[in-house]
Amino acid sequence: MNKPKVAIFDFAGCEGCQLQIVNMEEEILDLISIVRLVEWREGMSEQSEEYDVAIVEGSITRPQDEEKLRQIRGRAKILVALGACATDGGVNKMKNRFDLQEVKQVVYGADSALPHLDSAPTKAVDEVVPVDYKIYGCPIDRREFAYVVRSLVMGKRPEIPNYPVCVECKRKENVCRYEYQEICLGPITRAGCDARCPSFGTWCFGCRGSVDESNVQAAREVMERYGKNVEDLEDRMLLFSNK
Repeated sequence: MNKPKVAIFDFAGCEGCQLQIVNMEEEILDLISIVRLVEWREGMSEQSEEYDVAIVEGSITRPQDEEKLRQIRGRAKILVALGACATDGGVNKMKNRFDLQEVKQVVYGADSALPHLDSAPTKAVDEVVPVDYKIYGCPIDRREFAYVVRSLVMGKRPEIPNYPVCVECKRKENVCRYEYQEICLGPITRAGCDARCPSFGTWCFGCRGSVDESNVQAAREVMERYGKNVEDLEDRMLLFSNK
C-alpha cells in the first residue's frame, strides 16, 4: 500500500494539540503504520516539501506566516486545521479587540518596535486558505484525531458532530450547569468532546466553536429561564468565540 505522506505544521499557539498526539503513546504507532510521517517539528528532525496531507496547528498572526501557509496549502492535497487556534483563531484572536500597537507595547515593552515582532490581526487558518477538514477543541480529543486520520486514509469523509454539547450532556444524564447558576456555552457549542467539562463539574468554555446555524433562540430561552441575560453569555464567549 502506498502510504499517504503526512506533514504537521505549527503556527501561533501553545502546541498543546500536538502534545495530545504525542500522548497517544502506543496508538500513534498504529497510525504511523498506515501513513508516512514526513515532517513534524515537535516529533522529528526531518523536513519535506512533498506531502499529501498537511495538518496545521495554531492561528496566523504575522504576514510571513500567511505566505508560509499558502505554500503549505499549495503542496497539500488535503489540509486539516488542528485545534481551536487553527479552526477559529483561539485565545490568540482576543487581541483583535484591541489596538495592535498597544498590544505589542503591553507584551513586549521597549522591544515592541523590533522588526521580527511584526504583528497583524489574528486569523484562523480558513481565513487565509481553504481548509478541507477541521479537528476542534482546546486541546483536541485524541480519539477524534485518530478517527479523522483513519477516515482520510480510507478515503472516507470524517463525520464531525454538528449539534450542541447539551445533547451529550443529556446522554450522560448530567445536571445542567445552569441549575448551579453558572453560564454554560453548551447550548451553542459544537459537540464531540463527550461533554467533558460539564461531566467534571464546570461549565462549557466553547473551545470547539459554535455549532453551525446555532439555535440562538433556544439559548436565549435558557438564559431567560435561569434569570441570565445576553450580556452574561457574550462575556463567556470572549474566550473562544472571536469571529
